[in-house]
Amino acid sequence: MREFLRVGQIVNTHGVKGEVKVLPLTDDMYRFDDLEYVMINGKKVNIESVKYLKDKVILKLEGVNTMNEAEKLKFKQYYLEISRDQAVELPEDSYFIADLKGCKVIDTNNFEYGTIKDVIQTPANDVYWVKGEKEILIPVLKEIVLDINIEDGLITIKPSGEWQDED
Repeated sequence: MREFLRVGQIVNTHGVKGEVKVLPLTDDMYRFDDLEYVMINGKKVNIESVKYLKDKVILKLEGVNTMNEAEKLKFKQYYLEISRDQAVELPEDSYFIADLKGCKVIDTNNFEYGTIKDVIQTPANDVYWVKGEKEILIPVLKEIVLDINIEDGLITIKPSGEWQDED
């Protein structure tokens, strides 16, 4: 498991006083209200203020006081990370995407599909994008995904022939 979780990415500057525009990488963008600091490139940076636009967060970070200083962060498109002890508590049977990425996917016959490269979030359900010899998209449904073991990095599913349309 990763020690730090990404909660946002700096994508632009905002104004002339050093604020940065952040693309939230969390289900609840308003969780920035609860953060006193974030990690940027391995360094702790205090959050002085938070504002919200439609789908972006505006942060004023300690030590970033001019547009030029904010521009340097934008240019490198730094990620904002938090430690696990700052993370929200997840409901049972819920997982951080960062913990799912890299997990090996096998079926009940021990056939290995590959590893999770990403999780696609759709209105109906999440979908695991798995890459091995071939790529496969696996709907995250209880009747398909039978077991998730983050500690061992292993996800067990039903054999694809039982749920996937074969052309």
